[in-house]
Amino acid sequence: MARTHLPSTIGLRVVAALAQHGTVSSAADALHLTQSAVSKQLKNIEMLVGAALFDRTNQGLSPTEAGMIYVEQARIALGAMETAAVRVATLRRSEPAIRLHVLPILGDRWFMPRFSRFAELHPQIEVEFTTFASGDTVEEADAVFRFGDGQWPGWQADYVLGRDVILVGSPQLVARGGGIDSLEDLRRYPALEHRQTPLRWSDFAQALHLDEFVPARITRFGYYSLVIRAAIGGQGLALVPRSLIPDELASGQLINPLGLGYASRNCYWLTTPANKALSAGLVTLREWLLEEARQSEPLEEAALLQDVAS
Repeated sequence: MARTHLPSTIGLRVVAALAQHGTVSSAADALHLTQSAVSKQLKNIEMLVGAALFDRTNQGLSPTEAGMIYVEQARIALGAMETAAVRVATLRRSEPAIRLHVLPILGDRWFMPRFSRFAELHPQIEVEFTTFASGDTVEEADAVFRFGDGQWPGWQADYVLGRDVILVGSPQLVARGGGIDSLEDLRRYPALEHRQTPLRWSDFAQALHLDEFVPARITRFGYYSLVIRAAIGGQGLALVPRSLIPDELASGQLINPLGLGYASRNCYWLTTPANKALSAGLVTLREWLLEEARQSEPLEEAALLQDVAS
């Protein structure tokens, strides 16, 4: 009886892809499925759950409360299966691949779109990816992307990107709220926040010397992709590293009112075990990755970050 209430693996993949991409068409492309197949899988899993997992809006699909629960657990389940597959694959290889843990938002929006260049330059270097890093899997990784202040005991940290954090919102939201012409105007707007990162509104307020700054309300999300999606959908203002949203800024989906932002001590880093010699392949990957990062952010930002880390 219990098994009839368990979603299929493809159903979990569909739920995770819809949450990440926001539309059926984009999710279908990512999964290499037809749109009708994605819609059918979503309908099946919603019938199984007995509740809608997504709200249909003009901006795309937005997870409901039930959907948030399923998205989180779907990603955990898929990550566990991915780890198991990697472990089995390593049993069959004499030369282990580089194991790289990638944060979902960084992988989706920055790293994976660039990785094809590395694969073309170094086809002999095999890299395996996982987006979920439990305590066990982190210990097995050759390198781990992390978000924080660069201080992790036992790990060497190299800055990648994310120091430049900016205030963003949709043009429709800003217009609906009467416009933002001063810092005081910000208090009228709802705020969006990723609950597991230190990019807090208190940091923003401190950087701008705002005393007791409190937004109209704060909505927190478990995934950064949902923060960005909600900001595009006009649900509130958000604090987002500029490097994660260049396309949305260029297209005008998101704007940066008054050019507001701050230099965050909490950024994205590539970390490697401090007490373990790096393989030749990992050294090559690390050097390539850091060069890509330097080219994607202003050089002065990287220099400032080195001062912070030292």
